[in-house]
Amino acid sequence: MEIIVYGIVNSVSLALMALGFTLVYGISRLPNFAHGAFYILAGYLAWVGIRSLNMGYIVSVLLTIFVVGILGMAMYRFFLIRVRGMPISEIIASYAMGLFILEALRWKGLKGMTFTLPVIYPGTIFLFDVPVDYQRLLVVAIGAGIVAGLWLFTKFTRLGLALRGIAQDEQAAMMLGIDSDAMATVATGLGSALAAVAAIVLLPLGNIVVEAGYQVLIFAVAVCIVGGLGSWAGAILASFIIGFAQILTVSYMQSHFQVVVALLAIILTLIAKPSGLFGRQKQLEERV
Repeated sequence: MEIIVYGIVNSVSLALMALGFTLVYGISRLPNFAHGAFYILAGYLAWVGIRSLNMGYIVSVLLTIFVVGILGMAMYRFFLIRVRGMPISEIIASYAMGLFILEALRWKGLKGMTFTLPVIYPGTIFLFDVPVDYQRLLVVAIGAGIVAGLWLFTKFTRLGLALRGIAQDEQAAMMLGIDSDAMATVATGLGSALAAVAAIVLLPLGNIVVEAGYQVLIFAVAVCIVGGLGSWAGAILASFIIGFAQILTVSYMQSHFQVVVALLAIILTLIAKPSGLFGRQKQLEERV
């Protein structure tokens, strides 16, 4: 039961980490390798608002999500828009900006055990005789709420339908008057805001350190590759596959093998089924 309970928690945590990356790529076909940097930046900004500026938890969190979303939009409008359509340049540019953010935070002193976010709701409850703190239950609840909210947003709002149109057929959507760059800007902002939400929910379970940004990027890329780039359903399923594999590894081996599991999942997927579980590309086309 412990493996089942914590496997679910870990899987939802991976889904939260990867949703923003999946959203950006699914809509704009842009791999945002600054995703992990925005995750850590959000944690740091929330910490500054709560601890240094005494702005209060709710105000700090909402302001952090807004600021990180705006920074994501600015990153696309001022930098990534110039290299869009050039896959290697997109990766290099976004990773370079993420590297700049993370190393700037390290230079500012973001290291060690100094920076921690408060838990949203302290305490512990027993589920099937397994002790689980309320923060992890909130991770599951918020993760499920975000997935449901995104589904409703893309199904029943004008902006959400425009984003779906660009994701399904960019040329046809542009013929109908939908601005591809505008939608890519919105997608990058939403993806960055989702990274901020994930940070607010998950970082109280650990420390705000630069290394976590690189780790989150690896997990997000692993989930998206295993599930199939651009597939939301695939990302959710891949989160549970990798999440339970990591918990089994922690139970029977050591915790530091979690990153190894993610990297191994990427390698095996690229060897066995390069398009991922629900990838849109055909294997024959990929092999050719």
